[in-house]
This record gives sequence, structure tokens and C-alpha cells, in this order.
Amino acid sequence: MSLPDREAILAFVRQTPDAVGKREIARAFGLKGEERDALRDLLRAMEEDGLLATGPGRTLHRAGGLPRVAILIVVLSEGARILAVPETWEGEGAPPRVAVAVGGRGQGGRSAVGAGGRRERYEAGDRLLTRIEGDHPKYLGTVIKRLARGHAMLLGVVNKAEGGALILRPVDKRERKVWPIHHGTDVTPGELVRAELKGSGARAAAHITERLGDPFSGATLSSIAIAAKGIPEAFPPGVEEDAERVGASGLGPREDWKDIPFITIDPADARDHDDAVWAEPVSGSDGQPAGWRLLVAIADVSWYVRPGAPLDRSAFDRGNSVYFPDQVVPMLPEALSAGACSLKAGTDKAVLAASLSVSAHGELDGFTFHRARIRIAENLAYESAQAIMDGKRESALRQPVLEPLWGCWKALSAARAKRGPLELDLPEKRVLLDGEGKVAGIVIRERLDAHRVIEDMMIAANVAAAKALESRKAPVMYRCHETPGREKLTSLKEYLDTLGVSFALGQVITPAIFNRVLERTKDRTDTQEISEAVLRSQTQAYYAPRNTGHFGLALLSYGHFTSPIRRYADVCVHRALVSAFKLGEGGLPDGAEQRFAPIGDHISFTERRAMEAERETLDRYIARHLAATVGQVVRARISGVQAFGFFATVDGIGGDGLVPVSALGIERFRFDEQGRYLEGMESGTRYAQGQKLDLKLEEADRVTGGLRFSIPGVEAAERPRFGREGSAGRRGGPAQKTGQKRGGPPPGVKRGRR
Repeated sequence: MSLPDREAILAFVRQTPDAVGKREIARAFGLKGEERDALRDLLRAMEEDGLLATGPGRTLHRAGGLPRVAILIVVLSEGARILAVPETWEGEGAPPRVAVAVGGRGQGGRSAVGAGGRRERYEAGDRLLTRIEGDHPKYLGTVIKRLARGHAMLLGVVNKAEGGALILRPVDKRERKVWPIHHGTDVTPGELVRAELKGSGARAAAHITERLGDPFSGATLSSIAIAAKGIPEAFPPGVEEDAERVGASGLGPREDWKDIPFITIDPADARDHDDAVWAEPVSGSDGQPAGWRLLVAIADVSWYVRPGAPLDRSAFDRGNSVYFPDQVVPMLPEALSAGACSLKAGTDKAVLAASLSVSAHGELDGFTFHRARIRIAENLAYESAQAIMDGKRESALRQPVLEPLWGCWKALSAARAKRGPLELDLPEKRVLLDGEGKVAGIVIRERLDAHRVIEDMMIAANVAAAKALESRKAPVMYRCHETPGREKLTSLKEYLDTLGVSFALGQVITPAIFNRVLERTKDRTDTQEISEAVLRSQTQAYYAPRNTGHFGLALLSYGHFTSPIRRYADVCVHRALVSAFKLGEGGLPDGAEQRFAPIGDHISFTERRAMEAERETLDRYIARHLAATVGQVVRARISGVQAFGFFATVDGIGGDGLVPVSALGIERFRFDEQGRYLEGMESGTRYAQGQKLDLKLEEADRVTGGLRFSIPGVEAAERPRFGREGSAGRRGGPAQKTGQKRGGPPPGVKRGRR
């Protein structure tokens, strides 16, 4: 048999489910003697040409792809979707996301098919030996076995223990254990480092693999989350230069809309401006008001960032911008994100615009899309726009620009009310920093009509983009939000039952059902806890080319079109619109539709990564802010209850901390899972979700963002003990030294019903 050609070898490697090496290829093609020597030379040449790559054990796989058998790390386990990335990746760009074959769902986690068809539960961080099917960029993994986490990577800060030994303190607040650092390592206390945990038991130690510097030497705390989440911070070589070049290349052929007085309305601290609006009333044939013409102009990122270019690959890897109190990690280099693409007043800007026909009742009657050149009349902050409309500030823009926008919004708002989307209005915290990077205050963002004006107009444009692409049978990157699952709804019902709030499950689930609960309970003292419980009952939104609707917004078709500076999903939608409506250069490349699914998986992952990083950084700033009050009594709210204790949040500020059952004294406590409370078995003292009480702040850890509380006047037990029926705490012991009767409630805590 003659030597196979390169295509035959690549096809064999791709189609063989097991690991492939030279021996397997020789056996498959019947090669012997000198033919095996020739095969070895051919395989070496294919590696040098970049067609094949060598994996563990000299196994072969297509270059730029994954071997048939690989070790994966789970990065997302939610619903029926489990995504993982290769533990090691030498290809270009971001590591591919592998969908792990799902076999069912377990309690408290997700499950997939393991060896022998066993149902396994997997969580983020698990290491899986996996058989890989498919080819780049769409892979499917079947788990062979779960591997130990013994060699997992840790991110932590170097501390000095008693006696002078160096220890590693993980930045993850869920990781309670500290690890000795392998002797002979050249690090100093205070450094942020990556380490590999080696050994087991008493011999386990952290081996430093990378030194990342002192995270507290400057004004930022976000560097910890950036390192922990693997967020790309520095752009690849040449990308920033490319951004400057294309940003200065001109706006290209497009319609001239410079005479239209567009405005932007954004947060006062906005770092970019990617959407502008303008509206005018439209009269019917009888001269009576018939609706509105609404123009939503969006920065034309697709003109500057072309598919496959280094700028595009970098934007895809990042997936989205990440916003911290101290800095932003942008999806695009500053030359574009804050320069050419940012819709700043007074200069000509390139936009992709939606021209929307809005009826007098707020319905979307029609739409067209245009590439245009605009000039922003003014960049307004939400507060400024609201002040003008409230008559507190004079502006020449009020009558010709703002009043028509508000009029159009009132129509859109009426249609929104009729549609009945989920109306959750939870407070959003904002950290204020001074010139030295210290926390000057933590405030709640005020919710104004100006916010709602822009929000409803952006929703209308996003709906129009999705419908427009559907009308041309073009690919759509949908923003999907599915109906809550039965398990979460049952949990919500059980919780609401304990509060005396009715919630019937035997009905078609719509957002209006949740809205009625929120409306009935809006004046209760526990209204925030009920709102948070409703939020927890919802599914996580994601991006995908298969439309499942948007439950929360009560919309059948919804894409993201309005923020391409900071979201790659919007870039995909822009390119699809450019191609579908023949608007010029920068549309979708050939075969793009097949890539939408893995792109959706990737940007859903990067979005969750950004949300976690932003939340954890906020916690660290809150901990830094509260460090000055350690040892003092603060007002707090119980945000969660478990058998091992309860979590509390400092009222009006935020930050979460644990009060373990051992801190509740010597009494034994029973945990009621449905009611979400701990109850003293002798005193009836109850600690319930939503309850407000005074706690002593024992620790505020800026490394993890975690807080630790104690009960004022209560002496902690030596160790917690758990009973067979969900009870926790010590059975007995000496009377407390606080002057209370044994088992009596601590100061400020009322007796609950037994």
C-alpha cells in the first residue's frame, strides 16, 4: 500500500474518536518497514507546515484544534449547558469552548455523561479527561473521567505567618484555607501571585508560577479580579496601532444626516458614547398626530473592525468591555472606544442607524437601516437631561429635541406597560473614588425618567434589528432569556408561602405573574428580599443564533444592536445588517452563520466573567471602605441563611459576610430550609432572611472582599455541631457570660415562634 497523502491523514485524524499517533496511522493504512520511516518524515513535515500538532504522549491532532482526547476545565455549568476549555492551549486566539455532552441534571449542580454512562455532576473549575468530537470551532466533549483538582492553579496574596513562614492566601472568598508556600521561592509579603498546588495532606504546598506585583500599591483594586478571571488586559502587539490607523481612515460613503440634532444621554461618568437619539412627531392624512419617527444612531464599529482582522480577533477574545470603579478594560482599543467610534459632540461620526416608525400607541410599525454621517448636538448626562425637562435648567435643546423624545417615549412606555415585562427595580450601587483612589462614598444610582427614555428607545431599536434580519432570513445573534424552570419556581413558591404571599404554579408563567407579587409586596419591610428572590428565580440570559424569546422583556424576537463599542454580540448584528441590506463594506464573511453558535457560547461566557469580576471588585472596594469601622457595631440585613450560619449585608452600603452558627452562642439552632431561617431550639430566637439587626464587624478583607461579623454581647461557641434534622449549634455547655439567661435572645433579636 502506498503512502497516504496529507488530506487522507488529516481526515483520519479528524474522524478517529480515540487518540491518534504514528502507530495508529501506520496500522490504518497498512504501512510497514520503509513506509513507516517515510510516514514519520511526512508527519514531521506536516507539523512544520502547521497542519498537525503534537499532544500528550506524542498523540497527533489538527493544528489549531484540539486532540481527540484532552483535559478540559469547566468554565460554565448552567441549565442544560456545560462549557469547558482546554487546560493547555497553544493555538491562536482564545481557547475554544467545548460543549460537554449533557446526560441529565443533578441536585445542586449540572450533570453530564461520564464513563460507562454514569450521571455525574460538574461545577466550574472541575478538570475532565474528555474525548473530543467535531472540529474547530465547534467541539463536543464526552467525559472519560473526572481528574483531581490537586494541581489546580490558585491566585492569592503572599502573607507572613507566625514564625516568619510565607503562606498563600487565596483571593477567592469561598476558599477558607491558606497554603504554605514552597520553600526557596523568591516572593515577598503583599505580592499577588499565581501558584500551582502540589502534594496532598500535610505536604500540600503552593508552588509560585507567576508574580503579578502588589495589587495595593496603586489606586486600583480591579487588578485582582482581572488576574483571577483571566480577563485580557493588554492588547496583542500591533492591535492598538491598527486601531489608530483605521480610526483615522475616514468615514466612507454614507448618507449625510449632519443637520439632524442628535443627542446622547449617558451616565455622567460614561467612558464612551455609542448611541444617539432624535425624534419628531408624524401627522396622519387628516393632519392629526399619528405617531413618531424615531432615529437611533449607533457607532458604526463594523466600518472600522473588519472580520478576521487582528482588531476583530482581539475584540472577540474579550467579548465585551469590563467596567470597574477604578478603570475600564475596553473591548476595543482607546483610539476607537473613546476616539473614532465614540459619538462625541461637535465632530462628524460614522453611524449605523435605525429609522423607526412608532405608532401613537407605541407599536413598532416599520423600520429601515442606514449608514449615515452625523454630528452630535450635545452629550448630556441623565441628570442634566432630567433637570432640563423638569424646568430646573435652561437649554435651547428642550423644545426642539428633548420634548419630542419624551413624547415618543410616553408612547413606547404605554406599549411596554401593555406588554407587561418583568418590572424588577433593585438598587444599583456605585462606588465614588477620590483623587487617590480611596472610597469617597458608596451611593445608590438614582432612577430617572431620562434613564427610561433611553432604555425604551434602545429596546425598540434592538427589536427592529432582530425583526429586520428575520425578514431577510439573515443570521441573528439573539439575546435569549428563557422562562424560569419548575425547580426554581417551586423554590420561590415555598419561600413566599412562609411570608404569607400567594404564588400559584398551576398557570402559564408570564412576567406579569411576578409583577403582581412585586406590586402586592412593595410596601412591606421585606420588599427587597422578595425582589431578590424573584430575581434568583429567573434564568440567566445568553446569546445564541436560535431564538427562544426574551421572557423578562416579554418579547418574541430580541437582539443586541445598540452597544457595539462594548459588546461583540452587537458587532455581529451590525455586520449581519450591513450584509442583509447591502450597506457597503464590513458585512459578514462567508460561512459566518455556522460560526454564530460557538461565538454565542463564547460571548455568553465572557459576559458572565465580566459580571463576576465587576461584582467581586465592588465587594473589595466596600471591604476597603468598611475597614475603618472594624470593631464597631453596624446595622445589617440578613441576605441568606444556611444550616451553617447566615450571611449579612451592611445596610445601605453592601458587602457580604458570614455569621457562622458558632457565633450564635451555645444554643442549638434548627435550620428551616423553606422558611430560610435559623431558630433556637430552646429560646425560639430566630434569624431569618431579610431581618435587620445590629452586628459587630470583626474583619473587612480587601483581598477577598469578604466581611466577618459577630453577634454583639454573645460569646461564640468553640465549634458548631449539626444535628440529624437540620439543626445546628452546640447542645449545651456553660451559661453565656453576657448576663443573658441560657438560650435567651441576644440584644435586638426578638423571639420567634417555635
